[in-house]
Amino acid sequence: MAAIVVIGDEPTCAGFRLAGVDAHSPAHAELAAAFERALAGAAMVVLTQDCAAALAPDTLRAAMAREAPLVVIMPALADPRPDAGFSARMRAVLGIEA
Repeated sequence: MAAIVVIGDEPTCAGFRLAGVDAHSPAHAELAAAFERALAGAAMVVLTQDCAAALAPDTLRAAMAREAPLVVIMPALADPRPDAGFSARMRAVLGIEA
């Protein structure tokens, strides 16, 4: 069982592979199967935003609701898009009022 599996675009996965992480850049048609394999054999699954968006919403939601493995969505390294709601969510979690 791999500790961490990364599923994303080829440049992102190449960097993770250099660090010794099990990383995959499947074709669009193979994405769902690669995600299911990762869920079955990893302690943590990291998806890029584009891969997460390409999965069926119900599939992704169910995987993220499970206790294990931990499923994380990371921003694309080549095209980072800021998360507009991040600050508000952090203030709410920390109990800080603006």
